[in-house]
Order: sequence, then C-alpha cells, then structure tokens
Amino acid sequence: MKGKIVILLALFLSAFALLPDRTLTGIVRDTRQNPVARAIVSTKDGKVRAMTDNAGKFKITVPAYSKSLQVVAAGFVSKQVPLTAANDIQIELQPQPLPPGDVNIAYESAPKQVTSDFATMSVPAGNARTLIRQQANTENYKVINETGFQNARQQAVTTFSVDVDRASYSNVRRFLNAGKLPPVDAIRIEEMINYFDYSYPQAKGEHPVAIHTELTDSPWNKGLKLLHIGMQAKTIPTENLPASNLVFLIDVSGSMTDENKLPLLKQAFKLLVDQLREKDQIAIVAYAGAAGTILPPTSGKEKVKIKTALDELEAGGSTAGGEGIQLAYKLAKDHFLPKGNNRVILATDGDFNVGVSSEGDLQRLIEEKRKDGIYLSVMGFGMGNYKDNLAETLADKGNGNYAYIDNIQEAQKEFVHEFGGTLFTVAKDVKIQIEFNPAHVQAYRLIGYENRALKNEEFHDDKKDAGEMGSGHTVTAIYEIVPAGIQHAYLPKTDDLKYQKTNISDLGKTEEMLTIKVRYKKPDKNESVLFDLPVKNASKSLQASSENVRFASAVAQFGLLLRNSEFKGNASYANVINLAKGAFGKDEEGYRSEFVKLVKIAQAIDNRAETAIKE
Repeated sequence: MKGKIVILLALFLSAFALLPDRTLTGIVRDTRQNPVARAIVSTKDGKVRAMTDNAGKFKITVPAYSKSLQVVAAGFVSKQVPLTAANDIQIELQPQPLPPGDVNIAYESAPKQVTSDFATMSVPAGNARTLIRQQANTENYKVINETGFQNARQQAVTTFSVDVDRASYSNVRRFLNAGKLPPVDAIRIEEMINYFDYSYPQAKGEHPVAIHTELTDSPWNKGLKLLHIGMQAKTIPTENLPASNLVFLIDVSGSMTDENKLPLLKQAFKLLVDQLREKDQIAIVAYAGAAGTILPPTSGKEKVKIKTALDELEAGGSTAGGEGIQLAYKLAKDHFLPKGNNRVILATDGDFNVGVSSEGDLQRLIEEKRKDGIYLSVMGFGMGNYKDNLAETLADKGNGNYAYIDNIQEAQKEFVHEFGGTLFTVAKDVKIQIEFNPAHVQAYRLIGYENRALKNEEFHDDKKDAGEMGSGHTVTAIYEIVPAGIQHAYLPKTDDLKYQKTNISDLGKTEEMLTIKVRYKKPDKNESVLFDLPVKNASKSLQASSENVRFASAVAQFGLLLRNSEFKGNASYANVINLAKGAFGKDEEGYRSEFVKLVKIAQAIDNRAETAIKE
C-alpha cells in the first residue's frame, strides 16, 4: 500500500513539473496611478525577477506552480500579490510611511550643540531645520567644512582634484528611502552631481579628456552666475579594453551577515562576473578573523566556477581587513599583467577591527602598494555600522573609485552599464586649476569637492595624488560666481592688498573670464601632461542652457538644501523638482526620474518637521 502511495505521489509531481511556465505581464502604479519605474517584480524565492520600465510595465516568466509575486520599489511598501488565472496584472503600491517619533526639532534662542548618533553638529539660533536621528547607529563620516566665497583680487587661483566617486548619492538615497534625512557629513555634493551621466562632447586628438564649459544664472541666488565645467573621458569600446587581472577582496566578518551586505554583495559581483571575457582573470580573497584565498586566478570564461566560489562565502568572525588587503595585493602582483588592468576590488562595510586597522596605517599601506601599478576600488555595503570615512580614504589613495551599493540596481549600474568606466582608467592623477579674471569676477566658490581641494602649488607636483577617470567617465564641477560690479552679502570682507596693485581696467580689455588648466598622467606614466582652455565671459539664461547644466544645477541645489547650506539662498524643493523635470533627456535607465522621487521624499520629511514646529 505504501509503495502505491509513493508511486502515485511521484506521478502527481511529475505531471505538475511538466506544466509549462507562465508568462505574466503587468503595470506597477502608485496610489495616484502614476507608473512606478525600476520596481523589482519577483517570485517569492527571488530566483526569477524582472524590473519595471519607465512606464511601470514588466514581463516575467514564472514556474507554473508559483502562487504569488513579490514587488519591491524604493520609497514604497513591498507587496505580495496572489496569482490568479489572469496573465495580465495591475499592481498598486502604497508610499512608504515616514516612521513616527524620529523627528527631533532643534531650535533655541541661542546656538547650541546637538548630539546625533553620527556627529555633533552646531545648530544656529532660530534654525528650525530637522535633525533626523538614527538609533543604535555607529556610522562614521569625515567632517565636511563647506567652502565659502573667495575674493578674486586676492585669491584668483583655485585648484582641486577630479572626483568620479558616486557613493554619497546612493548612500543619501538609502537614508531618504528609510524616511530619514542623511547626516550632513554624508552629503558630498560633487558625488551627487557626478552620479549622473552627462552628454559632453567626446575627447578627440592627443588628450584622453575633453573640457566643456557653460555660464548661466544661479537658480537660487539672484544676480549670481554658475560656471558649469564638464569633463569627458575618451570611451574605449569593450572589445578593445585591455585584459583584466582582478582580485575580489571580500569582507566576510560577522558584521556582514545582514541581507543588504554579504547576500547583496554576492549578487552584485555575479553581475560583474557576467561581463568578464576569456582573457580576463579573477581571484577571490576573503577575510574575517584571518584572510585566505578562496579562488586562485581563474579565467573569466569559467563563470560557473567563479559564481560557485561566491555562493560558498559565509559571514562570521572579526575583521582582519589589513591582512586581507596585503594578501589581495600579493595575488594581484604575482599575476600582474604588464599591459593590462590590474585591480583589487574591496567589498566591505568598512568596519575593520583586527590587524592594520587605523585609517592612517591603511592609507600608508595603500599608497605604498599603488606604486606597483595595482589600483584599488572600494564597494561599500550595509548600514548601521558603515564606515564611509575609511572606504572613501582607501579608494582615493588606491587610485580607484568608490561606490556605495544600496540595492541590486546600483550594482547593475556600476558593473554592467558603466563597466568600462568602473574598471578601466584612461587618465590618472587628474587635477584642475582655474585662474579667474578679477575684471569679470569679484568672488567665487566651488560647490562641493571639499575633500578634493589642493594647494595651488600641488598642481605642479607630480608626486601629489589626485583622481582618476575611467573609460567614458564624465566629471562635472560647478562654481558659483559673484560677477564684477554688483553688491552681494556673500562678498568676503577683506582689506585691499597694499603691494599688489592691479589696474582692473587693463584686465577688463580681454573678454576672458577665466582660464582652466588640466594636468593628467597616462595610466602607465609618472610624468603629467598639461593643457588649458580660456573661457570667455558669455552667459546664457538658465532656460537657454543645456540639459546638462539644468539637471546638474538641480542636483547641486538639492545638495545645498540637504546640507542646509548658508549659501542656499532661495533654494527650494519645488524649484529643484521643476528644474530637474525639465532636463530629464532620454533617461533610459530612470535615474533622473528617481531623483525627483527622492526630492519629494526629502520635502515630505521637512514638511512634517515644520508642522511639528508650528504645533
């Protein structure tokens, strides 16, 4: 009898397995019936998934036995949708509610120090801005001291290193999607601006980098101007990219157990593995209480073998990050490709606590190792104990880039859409120096780049480290300018120089407003190359400016609001939204439309805080 039951059960299961898969289509909308782009639609086990397009539409093929779909989207409550006989599904998502009791209002009749879980921040008198407090949080960020306006007659020259890191934007997105404002020092405006691609002219001729400039009106400070500087790195077709010698250095310590850490990390690196070619080689080093080689250098064609090694990683133990870095560099050096791309890719939450762990010691170690021609990129994961300050330092000193992976879409952006720029450097130690003409410029300030500022004399010092640009990378910088001949509260109060008398009327005879100088090194050279570009005093209205200028200005304005900058002027969330909406362009991946959604979330958080103040 028992045998017959087993046979019948086997027949039943076999018949069920033979049922054809179902192909489902549908649309995901919010409660106002607006389409939700980039929502993830998946089976309950997550093995089959699809992403909605800009119209909220999706198509997914699931096993016949599937009973429900899981739908997840940034800023919305996740939803489980039961499957019926219908193959076309209409799904409505509820907005993510802001968590109650998280808003702490800080306002007094005199300045005071307000302690948050991130840092101690000074709150000026009468300031009703909210401080969104993260509970049980040990995240660390470098202090950012916002750059003020400089008098062009006394300090006409300004110098900084380029920055193609984008970690700050995805980190800010993580906070906002959780219904919380990010800590002030987590907001690096240049990284928010550079998160987005811009359509600058391609580099031609002898230099791998091209410069494009536009001058327009400041959207938030009437009478002031914005100088928009766009740099475009030469794009190398994927088939022409050199072979890669990559070492994945993966943190598997106990702090990496969360779903948005090691599990997300595995998914992210599998996307990168899918991009590898036969001529590429990859090794995997893992570190926790000790470091070890998980996978020796393996050809990119052995994707199953590489992915299996990733799947077998488990989190546990303390964090011997310094030991792991040394082992990863040794592997990369032992299998060095003289004409290839040699790089260590560190994936971590930055919580090093065993061995070489101080920021200074790690920085010196990385600076020494980069002399071997091996770059270091850092991919940050997780929250709660995230060490942004350490991750940023390691990437900067390792001649690599730094990204924060908050979801699988961000991993796809880094490792699929921007594969060449993420891994293949076309110009290293790129520095920019600008000399302003006082006849046209009274004062200026660089928006962001506080951690990338250089001394003017360091522009000529080839030993001074600076930023790298990868294949197809764009870099954007924005200066706010007080034009000559106007009075403004932002003008710094300084005495005239006694021994530096310059006839401004003579300087005014030229139409040149400024000159931009660029220094860079070829990836395999240690001597820099110099070129420059004079820029005329020719301004356009904001409406007549390019989509590049208008969208970058919207992002910069949003950063000023999040930082509650003393230079935000008349900035507002409504102005940011209107400006950004008019400069979406093609937006094929939906990044710019997602930006507007984030602005609306921040606006809602601030509005709720203002209501609490009035009550």
